[in-house]
Amino acid sequence: MAPNRVTDWLKSWPLALLPHHLLSRVVRAATRWRIRWWKDLLMGLFIRHFRVDMSEAVHAEPGDYPDFNSFFTRALRDGVRPQPAEPSAIACPVDGTISELGRISGERLLQAKGRHYSLVDLLGGNREQAKAFRDGRFCTLYLSPRDYHRVHMPVEGKLRETTYIAGRLFSVAPHTTRAISGLFTRNERLVAMFDSGHGPVGVILVGAIFVACMETVWDGVVQPAGRGIEVRHFGTGTDNPVHLQRGEEMGRFNMGSTVILLFPPGRAEWLNDLRAGQAVRFGQTLGYLND
Repeated sequence: MAPNRVTDWLKSWPLALLPHHLLSRVVRAATRWRIRWWKDLLMGLFIRHFRVDMSEAVHAEPGDYPDFNSFFTRALRDGVRPQPAEPSAIACPVDGTISELGRISGERLLQAKGRHYSLVDLLGGNREQAKAFRDGRFCTLYLSPRDYHRVHMPVEGKLRETTYIAGRLFSVAPHTTRAISGLFTRNERLVAMFDSGHGPVGVILVGAIFVACMETVWDGVVQPAGRGIEVRHFGTGTDNPVHLQRGEEMGRFNMGSTVILLFPPGRAEWLNDLRAGQAVRFGQTLGYLND
């Protein structure tokens, strides 16, 4: 095994063996304690360690936040992340780093160099849904702890269906994606399918250790009824339709994680100069929709 593979393995597997859900519940509680000295201590240490730019936040003073989680999921000031001028542009939905992007090879997506995973498995076994994205385009975006943690729409769309898929909470840091096979098909995730003027669009929120709490703007905190797969349909019967414009918030993570974008074949192209490992920001143009 190559030295870098050994390093990735040593970083990843000790954490992988821990009780993910129990630890995540503990962290979730601790980050919501409203004891002043505690939340101020956490925020101060976090801001210094990760060099967080508080000038971009609506509330620039740490003392304005009632608990650490409110600070962690802080909103940005208007105008600090302008959206693309071109109507056909695909806007980056988050601040983060490109893990991988490109063409879906049949029903296989690239996780990291030398590792692929199944589109069908990513979508919870839904083969009919996967057909729409076969040979399409994907982009995987990693959010580190220092990043802005709200997730926005890459294009305009109407929510059609969500699928919650229970799973593990492996870390999604780069060394872990290189070390653990099928990571994104093993972790807890929420698959949101939107109908757009250019066909279906998938926005997938992947949970990770200490992220056992995802939120959406239409449902709030994701609270699945069981430990399997839970599907919800929108915009039919008495349900109120959820129609979001490009750049509108669709959800958030309560710690760092990953977002995966899916587009059908022939409907989207990424910019040629985008590369794995490249830092990107919410609102940045990732590519363009095709007519």
